[in-house]
Amino acid sequence: MRLLRGLHNIPADFQGCAATIGNFDGLHIGHQAIIRSLKQISAAQGVPTLVMLFEPQPKEFFAPDAAPARLANLREKLQDLAAEGVDYVLCLPFNQTLRSMSADAFIQNILISALRIRHLIVGDDFRFGCDRSGDYQALAAAGVAHGFAVQDTPTLEFDSERVSSTRIRSELTANNLSRAAHMLDRPYRMSGRVMFGRQLGRQLDTPTANIMVRRRKLPLSGVFAVRATLEETGQVVTGVANLGVKPTISGDAQPSLEVHAFDFAGDLYYRHLTVEFLHKIRDEQKFPGIDALRAAIENDKQAARDYFAAINESE
Repeated sequence: MRLLRGLHNIPADFQGCAATIGNFDGLHIGHQAIIRSLKQISAAQGVPTLVMLFEPQPKEFFAPDAAPARLANLREKLQDLAAEGVDYVLCLPFNQTLRSMSADAFIQNILISALRIRHLIVGDDFRFGCDRSGDYQALAAAGVAHGFAVQDTPTLEFDSERVSSTRIRSELTANNLSRAAHMLDRPYRMSGRVMFGRQLGRQLDTPTANIMVRRRKLPLSGVFAVRATLEETGQVVTGVANLGVKPTISGDAQPSLEVHAFDFAGDLYYRHLTVEFLHKIRDEQKFPGIDALRAAIENDKQAARDYFAAINESE
């Protein structure tokens, strides 16, 4: 997969594509269905697939404090899209220039001139251009005039409700990890580079890998039984993780992910971990002191080990 950061990085000899546009937050089964359709069309027409997305996401640009928690950061999105076999990702900066672009200019300058679009898949509620003036009907009319096809996105349901990133956030907030996993077609996960922390975990007899999640908001928080994959080697370990602001220690507004891996010996610093959240043990809470925190952590570790032991017995 090739990442194109901005229109100026589109190859001069680009000969068209089958494309879709959206946030693709979490790359759930609805998104996966769109990409399958794109790949079928691209194979039939002999053009590459392209996913267009924006950084920041539009809601984050207009109202950063009110924007919903992300399911995936940009790096995670790109990993997921590459795994689905997408050929190109065009990442456009959502700034005042793009926000002010008219719907006609978006169609002419981006879709037609830059991408030479051959086939476009978007939802029938898709809006674009300054003040959201462009819609599906405008795209369909432009397609007739300029020779590209416009197709509505397929709708997938789970328990008689539409699958969406918003719904997955709701399930995660409600601690329904299994329902979220069904719509994602995998457990919910986060990834990042392991960085040096304050080494407090070692003082609590629980060394942890500290991952800065770099999110303004979290779709879930608490203590979890997790499965982690070391991206550089593919090694998989189980463990217990705290996702949140560590209220007993710092109450830091910047959230972090701390993972204690069971039965692991080695150096994880500056490596990348992908962490799957399998079972929630408890909410974050502020303890009266270090001794109470240490006791709670020991209980958390045992709860996670019991969870994985029960899974192994059932297999």
